[in-house]
Amino acid sequence: MTTLKLTVAAIDDTIDGIRTLTLTHVDDAPLPSFTPGSHIVVECGGGTANAYSLTGDAIAPAAYVISVLRRTGEVGSVPSGSQWIHDELAVGDTVVARPPRSAFAPVLRARRHLLVAAGIGITPMVSHLRGAQLWGRDARLLYIHRPGRDAYVDTVRGLTRHASIHTRRVDFATELAAALADQPFGTHLYVCGPAAFIEFVTATATVLGWPGSRIHMEHFGSDALDPGEPFTVQVRSTGERFTVDSGVSLLEALESRGVTVPNLCRRGVCGECRIPVLAGAIT
Repeated sequence: MTTLKLTVAAIDDTIDGIRTLTLTHVDDAPLPSFTPGSHIVVECGGGTANAYSLTGDAIAPAAYVISVLRRTGEVGSVPSGSQWIHDELAVGDTVVARPPRSAFAPVLRARRHLLVAAGIGITPMVSHLRGAQLWGRDARLLYIHRPGRDAYVDTVRGLTRHASIHTRRVDFATELAAALADQPFGTHLYVCGPAAFIEFVTATATVLGWPGSRIHMEHFGSDALDPGEPFTVQVRSTGERFTVDSGVSLLEALESRGVTVPNLCRRGVCGECRIPVLAGAIT
């Protein structure tokens, strides 16, 4: 598997609880370009690997920029790497990362891109806005954050005149409903933030008639996952058929039966463990 060795060139702790890293190639070479909405997976202490959105320039960048929200404790059975990044990393240290990849890229045929973010979910939207500015695409942003955690607000305002930024939920919800009800045909919606936020935004959009094909999501945050209902899986390569219990991920179930699946973050964020669904429906 291809990896990149990166040097921590700068650290910015200006915003409480959010650490922004500037990462350069150990040989000072240009880094691989990436699509807006891309992330890198950083190998953190304790054997964890976390996905973080890239917020800087996308074309042959001299550096990658990521922002990491401090999280304590564990997510599922895997310790969070954010604490390691906040407490252990220093300027001059070297980290290993997977090259950029994206499951949250802008749809090029979209007439307009409506970006909706909460908290640290602003990070992929920054690269979306950079791409929109570079290529002359129509992009609008709605962003809500906690007071004092206004990550990238100045950057956003420098990239677009079409950004609406809130700290009060009532005001945000009112503007969201109005925006979703008044977009030109062919607009695509992109949502990033904690699971409960994504659920709220997508439910509002669905009620207002947005088709699922025009709604795109990326989950951020440490919300507990819904344990879900048991479901049955058949592995084509072996023919084995089994039930995945409530509260158990498909990845864990496959591994327990000796099926090797490439994986990194183990949270459904980085996309490394994606496998094709050959039949049936995901509900």
